[in-house]
Amino acid sequence: MKDTDIKKLLYTHLLCIFSIILSIFIPSFFLENFSILETHLTWLCICSVSVTAVNLVLYLVVKPNVSSKRSSLSYKVTRFLKCCIYFLTSCFFFHVIFVLYGAPLIELVLETFSLAVILSTFTTVPCLCLLGPNFKAWLRIFSRNGVTSIWENSLQITTISSFVGIWLGAFPIPLDWGRPWQEWPISCTLGATFGYVAGLVISPLWIYWNRKKLTYKNN
Repeated sequence: MKDTDIKKLLYTHLLCIFSIILSIFIPSFFLENFSILETHLTWLCICSVSVTAVNLVLYLVVKPNVSSKRSSLSYKVTRFLKCCIYFLTSCFFFHVIFVLYGAPLIELVLETFSLAVILSTFTTVPCLCLLGPNFKAWLRIFSRNGVTSIWENSLQITTISSFVGIWLGAFPIPLDWGRPWQEWPISCTLGATFGYVAGLVISPLWIYWNRKKLTYKNN
C-alpha cells in the first residue's frame, strides 16, 4: 500500500465533502428563502444530485478499479441502465424499510422517499461507482476479510457510518422539544449526512493509521 494511494483517497473524499458544502450555500444565491430546514426537500434533491455527480466524475478520473477488458458501447449502455435500476431498487427498498420502522405510510410519502434517495446516494451510488451493478461484489465487501483495496475499505466505513448516522438521527423525533429539525425526516437526513461526512473523514485516517497491518487479496 502506497502513501500516494491514501492521499488520492483523501483528496477524493475531501471533494465529496466539498460537494455537500456547496449544496448548502450555492443554492441560496439562486433560490429565494433557501435553507436546509425551510426548504428541506429542495436541499435533499440538490445534495443528492451534487454528491452523485461528484462521485461519478471522481471515479471516472481516478479509476480505482481499472478493467483490462475493452467494453463495447452496448455493454456500457446496459451497465448504465442496470446501475439506474439498482439505484431505484435501493430507493424503494429503503422506503419500505422506513415505513416498516414507523414512517407514515400515506402521509409524507415524498419526504420518506426523499430520505430513501439521500441514503441511497450515500451508500448505493459509491457501490455502483466502484463495483458496478454486481451484487455479489457488494456482499463480498461487507463480509469478513472480503475487501481487496483501500477503496473498498473506505466504502465499508462510509456506508456503515451513513447507516449509523441515520439511526442516531431518528432518536430526537419522538422527544417533546418542539424544534423544527425534529420534523420528519429532517433529523434522519441530517444524521445520514453527518454520518456520511464522518465516514469520509475517518476512513482515510483509519487506513493510514493501520496501513502496516492491512493486507489485501487480489481479485
